[in-house]
Amino acid sequence: MAKLHDYMNAATALPADGLLVGRVWNPSVDGPCVVRRDGATLIDITAAFPTMRDLCEADDPAAAARAVTGESLGALDTIMANTPPESRDPSKPWLLAPVDLQALKAAGVTFATSMLERVIEERARGNPEAAAEIRATIGDLIGDDLSKLRAGSPEAIQLKKVLMEKGAWSQYLEVGIGPDAEIFTKSQVMSSVGHGMEAGLNAISTWNNPEPEVVVVVASTGRIVGAMLGNDVNLRDVEGRSALLLGKAKDNNASCAVGPMIRLFDHSFSLDHVRNMQLALRVEGEDGYVLNGASNMSKISRDPADLVGQMVNKSHQYPDGAILFLGTLFAPIEDRDAPGKGFTHKLGDIVTVSSKELGVLTNRMTSCHEAAPWTWGTSHLMRNLARRGLL
Repeated sequence: MAKLHDYMNAATALPADGLLVGRVWNPSVDGPCVVRRDGATLIDITAAFPTMRDLCEADDPAAAARAVTGESLGALDTIMANTPPESRDPSKPWLLAPVDLQALKAAGVTFATSMLERVIEERARGNPEAAAEIRATIGDLIGDDLSKLRAGSPEAIQLKKVLMEKGAWSQYLEVGIGPDAEIFTKSQVMSSVGHGMEAGLNAISTWNNPEPEVVVVVASTGRIVGAMLGNDVNLRDVEGRSALLLGKAKDNNASCAVGPMIRLFDHSFSLDHVRNMQLALRVEGEDGYVLNGASNMSKISRDPADLVGQMVNKSHQYPDGAILFLGTLFAPIEDRDAPGKGFTHKLGDIVTVSSKELGVLTNRMTSCHEAAPWTWGTSHLMRNLARRGLL
């Protein structure tokens, strides 16, 4: 049976190359530090960049992070090993989610497969037993590969017309192939959880799943400066009952997992790498259950730059920047328990999202009300930085 500690070392969790930056809780200052990976250690660069937001707003974040000097906070493996909450020594540093003041945003319905699953959720009204029959009906009508159909194109408009005539149109098809992407608030600023922490499932849900995604880091100008991994925890039954419940389905305590660190764009890593990235997903249950899945960014229906452009533009600004979950191809449909019930989480599941370019993001699933409560927000960060003379 897998445990969080199995993934809490640099060799397992981080890519061998690339400029990686993140955040660490430093008990000696009773607050967070911005850090850079330097070999087997983490270097505190907070004196130059008090927040991750400040670093990402630099003209060239990678060059800026590389040039600055700082002091070691300790061995990377030691800090990572001290991160899981059940064995943490609070007198020693541990890893945090790598973002702070950035808005936490997500794009939905950006892959054909996940788009069809959203249609199924809507028509099943949160009932997993009805999903298989509806899945077959929808597939017969429109197929299961719309990845080559450009959203908002004349072909997409024609498909929309045909579907409406057949009474099969859906709000999810609208954002999947229509001109406007779905961009929503995943969670609140400062509320995300990082690698090795517990991720939360709202107890009102009985049909839910992980969503492995690439998450881009965006400066206030709209420029994409780096990327990391994310798990956009999804409550299928809640959103399936009504799209107006999206906030309740997505924004819950510990439901936004990102990490393990941000890989900044430089000569070795760019948006083109993101566009072709292969993600792997593994779910390991306490009962011995194992699920493996994958998501390939080359099959996305909207380009990441277009998604960011629909988030940050003349009509909508983010002065502290934002992160954007780019959506997922993965939608688990195989049965975990009873036939026809499909996949759903069990408490204690170890969920691992990975890619060779970004490393590994691993979290243990628990109920939102049993995860560590979110008590340290923006006001606490500002007071802490001021007390340390960093503002």
